[in-house]
Amino acid sequence: MSLFAILLLILGASQFYWGWRGVRLAWRKIESPALRWLACAAIPVILIGIFAYNIFGFARRPEPVHLTPRDIFLTAPFAWWFASSLAGFVLAIPFEILAGLRALALLALGRKELASPPRRDFLRQTANVVTAAPFVGGAYGLFYGRLNLETVERPIHLANLPTAFQGFRIAQLSDIHIGPFMTGEQIRKFAAIANALKPDLIVLTGDFVTFDAGTERPVVEALSGLHAPFGVYGCLGNHDTWAGVEDSITSLFAAARFRILRGASAPISVGGDWFNLIGVDFQSRHRFGSSPAVPRLLGNIESLIARGQVNILLSHNPDTFDRAAALGIDLSMAGHTHGGQAALEFISPEIAPTRLVTPYVAGLFQKPGGQLYVNRGIGTIGMPIRIGAPPEITVYRLERA
Repeated sequence: MSLFAILLLILGASQFYWGWRGVRLAWRKIESPALRWLACAAIPVILIGIFAYNIFGFARRPEPVHLTPRDIFLTAPFAWWFASSLAGFVLAIPFEILAGLRALALLALGRKELASPPRRDFLRQTANVVTAAPFVGGAYGLFYGRLNLETVERPIHLANLPTAFQGFRIAQLSDIHIGPFMTGEQIRKFAAIANALKPDLIVLTGDFVTFDAGTERPVVEALSGLHAPFGVYGCLGNHDTWAGVEDSITSLFAAARFRILRGASAPISVGGDWFNLIGVDFQSRHRFGSSPAVPRLLGNIESLIARGQVNILLSHNPDTFDRAAALGIDLSMAGHTHGGQAALEFISPEIAPTRLVTPYVAGLFQKPGGQLYVNRGIGTIGMPIRIGAPPEITVYRLERA
């Protein structure tokens, strides 16, 4: 069974579970027989509609770049319910197993109750609080967490850094995903924040659009206000490939005097000193959507590496880091993961769905040969929710090791 089929099965089970609980509640609380039957019939119909809207794309349409009434009253609440109900279902499973074991024990012993009423009530209330937490967290992530921007200052120590670049500052933005929940207006606000940080250089690491090629011009226009003394450079992400905008968005950025590096390099110079900035399109060893698998990661840039100089790589996919370190690339800047988007790493570093795909979820990683920083990005995909993974602008301060 494919991973998608398993996920679809779990999602369906979660909706069945909440439908069952809703019907039970309606049957107990509604006194009028007609209203009771009406509610019990309406609950599964509503849940099936939400499931279809989110999974089978009944709402698929050209992506607006501003918040519309449809997104406010349909997309956002449906996405909140879907994400929250799935998490609540997972958390409810242990309590339901305990309840089932208790019922079996009562049946075997021929008794009506095992524990005292206060203990039973405490366990029931605990289960209700635990399963309700994702709904509260989902609302937080929708209304606040997805826009609660964090600016991260990160010193990067490089052994071969020329003296002229001591203290050089590079700002990184990633995973823009322009759309109704990351509007052009909001992107312009984040761009103004990046400018206010006064970086020497700005880099953009892909996923400017999500699926709709028609959003490429608005995202370029929203980012066009970015400026830095040494310019703005970037690379492309997997969604830019899926939307089929690699060539066209590169041209639009060029018109805005931004340079997208596609298997290319650019020297960043101060006087006679320089470092080598390299950029690649999305690369993965595995087929990723419509992106073909790459048999040899970064094979198209080996000739671009400047030996004896500092080399910095812009690669949307952090999984290129292992190969980059083996090639001696000093620093890789990536995005792609959104930091997990919905992560509970403040409880445990392992609680992030993205760890099922890559070990490089967010932050700084080091290994012999190089360093990697994974930016959490500013946009979202799927669910317009961020929990434990706030949007991020990173500012690197280069220092000689």
